[in-house]
Amino acid sequence: MTSEPAVNPLRDESLTLKATDPCCIVVFGATGDLTHRKLIPALFRLSKQKLLHPRTAIVGFARRQLDSDAFREEMRRTVPGSDGASPEWERFAGSLFYQPGVFEDPEAFRALGRVLTGLDEKRGIPGNRLFYLATPPSEYAALLANIGAAGLARRASRSDASAPWSRVIIEKPFGHDLKSARKLNALVHSVFHESQVYRIDHYLGKETVQNILVFRLSNGIFEPLWNNRYVEQVQISVAESVGVETRAAYFDSGGISRDIFQNHMMQLLTLTIVARDIVRAQYVAGAVGGTPVPGYREEPGVDPRSQTETYLAARIDVDNWRWSGVPFYLRTGKRLPKRATEIAIVFRNPPYELFRSAGCDALQANVLRLRIQPDEGISLSFGSKSPGQALHIDPVQMDFYYLTSFGQDPPDAYERLLLDCNLGDSTLFARRDEVELAWEFVDGILNAWRSDNRPPLLTYPAGTWGPPEADELLQRNHHHWYPL
Repeated sequence: MTSEPAVNPLRDESLTLKATDPCCIVVFGATGDLTHRKLIPALFRLSKQKLLHPRTAIVGFARRQLDSDAFREEMRRTVPGSDGASPEWERFAGSLFYQPGVFEDPEAFRALGRVLTGLDEKRGIPGNRLFYLATPPSEYAALLANIGAAGLARRASRSDASAPWSRVIIEKPFGHDLKSARKLNALVHSVFHESQVYRIDHYLGKETVQNILVFRLSNGIFEPLWNNRYVEQVQISVAESVGVETRAAYFDSGGISRDIFQNHMMQLLTLTIVARDIVRAQYVAGAVGGTPVPGYREEPGVDPRSQTETYLAARIDVDNWRWSGVPFYLRTGKRLPKRATEIAIVFRNPPYELFRSAGCDALQANVLRLRIQPDEGISLSFGSKSPGQALHIDPVQMDFYYLTSFGQDPPDAYERLLLDCNLGDSTLFARRDEVELAWEFVDGILNAWRSDNRPPLLTYPAGTWGPPEADELLQRNHHHWYPL
């Protein structure tokens, strides 16, 4: 008698997803970079996996004069060549439509409303609407006002489950400071109920970010160690090798503190925090990957006298019983040697080093690394005896990779977040109070930088890991940055 092969639980596909509703997805800024690079490819992958309802329609809205056929052809070029000629693409392309219009023109929104009503009737859509603001934040006010004035959205709470739903996805940044964030939230709430608002931070859609709580709380070997008794320090790094590229005007008005620190890094930290020491700097000419690059002030579109920071490093103290006394080190910057995002949790060494008397050097700390990009995964370093007669202890790695364990790479963050919004699941989206609390913290830093005793704006060559002062920030506690 032969037994049935065991089912690998990591590849068990028996779990079923909740079905999505047919809806009209309206993408404002449909000819822009975000739509081309992220939104249409993500929606196409969802369609290929049959995770979008087949009657769903996707309507692009932008200033450029196009018809639906020209829009479909332009969107075809956003997917890999073979996919663009596939039956799956032809089926998906049949759900793509385009309506030209100026964001400040109320008549354009009334015309959009007629298009949506026609698609409802033609495709059997019950009036469900998902609006995606894939535009610069400066366009939000006009878009929201005209969506409301044209009656395109139905303001309702989640309790109205049987009625057609309306939802809006808003891209970061959510304001420029606390005051503007509150103003934007008030404007959004004049058209949509908070339960209809989905503030997107794509970091929250990454599998490893979602895995942090699961990893900690579902594994008995880690949860008891997740506190100041066993953890010596935590490092969060968001490194980018690119400069400002085509975003000079936007970046120069906000800097790295608003572009990454206020949203991505605060979401990765999500704790009660107090800033202690902060280093700010701007890159000068250097080389990234062997290619010479100009300094920030020489980048096209940047003020040659700009005082905008492109690098920020900070020591953060967490004011609660679990993490009191454990420094959290954060760093983020442009034109660093490589692109990488990682959380490193450094554990304390045993209080009595048993092997020192046997001639072993000081043990290296155990480090748990949560790699968010690229190559999402988790690794843990620990000490092991090297083979041989002598007693030598060397660090070794245990690694988890999505492809190895699950047979596939994790889905794109936008893919997951678009699906969640379609399903009405706001778990991975930022709430109003989260956004305002993050700005309240960052505003304190920005106000200090505007004061008479503000810290100097340091410099670092492009292609390096930041100014020496960022290393000194850790050396005060006999710590160092772990390499990415």
